[in-house]
Amino acid sequence: MNAINGIISQPSPYSVTETVERLEAILQAKGITIFARIDQRAEAEKVGLSLRPTQLLLFGNPEAGTPLMVAEPTIALDLPLKILAWEAADGKVWLSYNDPNYLKQRFSLSDELVKNIAVIAPLVNQALR
Repeated sequence: MNAINGIISQPSPYSVTETVERLEAILQAKGITIFARIDQRAEAEKVGLSLRPTQLLLFGNPEAGTPLMVAEPTIALDLPLKILAWEAADGKVWLSYNDPNYLKQRFSLSDELVKNIAVIAPLVNQALR
């Protein structure tokens, strides 16, 4: 699993909607707040444009995110955490998210603080099972 431009993308065996629903169920079971689910395809259709299935999920835990924003306020540009489920031209579905190590470098976070957002990879792996 390589990060390209700070983004990790993993293939999903499920549709975009099912992928996001699986992730939402895991987050809810763990008590993680879901701030928004944006169906970008539906929004495109509202203005007469077409887009392959694309959904963005914003989620987090204020207990984990707040210390990061105290240490580096501009990390709020990348928090809450986001995961994008999208369908490629070949019909393959992907889950993409910011690599925690990229965010660590971008915002000069300590190893201790980056642990607060490193939880994203195990959550993704669980959703893709």
